[in-house]
Amino acid sequence: MDKESYVYMLAGGRYGTLYVGVTSDLIRRVWQHREEFADGFTKKYGVKQLVWYEVHIDIVEAIRREKQIKHWNREWKLRLVHERNPQWRDLYLELV
Repeated sequence: MDKESYVYMLAGGRYGTLYVGVTSDLIRRVWQHREEFADGFTKKYGVKQLVWYEVHIDIVEAIRREKQIKHWNREWKLRLVHERNPQWRDLYLELV
């Protein structure tokens, strides 16, 4: 049985800096970003708010989707978030 995987997008506030990632444990991974456990992009730019995610059964498909979205322009990414989360709520707070 395949484990669920997630493609997710974090933002540094409404319409702020965006980060796209992939993980098999969404709650743990977003928590790591929020707590700044790893040096890198999200820590440097204060990107901690989970604004969008989608679930995949196949990790290979999730990785493919992450790469696809990472190559999108900013406007497309903003539209993706706005379609599912027009108030830009922090979805992490709804998961924990």
